[in-house]
Amino acid sequence: MPTSKPDRYTVPSNATERITSRIIRPLGVILVLLLVVYGWAVYNAPIDRVQGVIQKILYVHPPLAYGAYLGFAVTGIAGGLYLWRREEAWDRLAIAGAEVGVLFCTLMIVTGPIWAKGTWGRYWSWDPRLTVTLLLWFVYLAYMLLRSFSAGGERTARFAAVYGILGIVLIPLNYYIIEIFSGRSMHPENLERGSLGAGMGFPFLMGNLTLFIAFVYLLLLRWQVEALRADEAQRIHQRVGAEGD
Repeated sequence: MPTSKPDRYTVPSNATERITSRIIRPLGVILVLLLVVYGWAVYNAPIDRVQGVIQKILYVHPPLAYGAYLGFAVTGIAGGLYLWRREEAWDRLAIAGAEVGVLFCTLMIVTGPIWAKGTWGRYWSWDPRLTVTLLLWFVYLAYMLLRSFSAGGERTARFAAVYGILGIVLIPLNYYIIEIFSGRSMHPENLERGSLGAGMGFPFLMGNLTLFIAFVYLLLLRWQVEALRADEAQRIHQRVGAEGD
């Protein structure tokens, strides 16, 4: 008795599992070593004379923002590759990118008000960058809800791919909005070469490097989970088909 094909995950994902499995473990070891150096660098970083110890969030907050940007960019690029190649591995990567990006964006939104309270005297202000950051978070949270509560299928994947691509527009807007609203933003200007004080460059570099490796590690881990789910869905479909025969 013939059975219909499942809506999605009909393409075996063994290749994704093999690739991620070879990379994840050594990357995890590197991440642990970097975390030790990162913690040491932040602990020994000089204390800002104006902001005090709260300024050390600098070594966490901007790197989290870059991780959020990167996750959402991965979602858009992978979505574009899915529309072009129709390979479900790219769709699974887009899902992974959105989830890790939302995680980093959530942590960025949490650490930002802590820093703001220490420098501005209040946790939240409808500053242009804060507003757009919140909008960016909601856009990709909606993407995740779409993927979680939809029945799946190629149509959902295509819509999500287009949605993810359009969401990328908010990334450069979020970064450059300080220049756009020059003089009307409470946020300081974007960091440039030479804008960090003495002794701050190395911990900031370690923060960016460590959180980048953490991003890649989580992205690959989440991509692997999607591949395992695909394999399980394929096995269930084959078992149901065999029972139907």
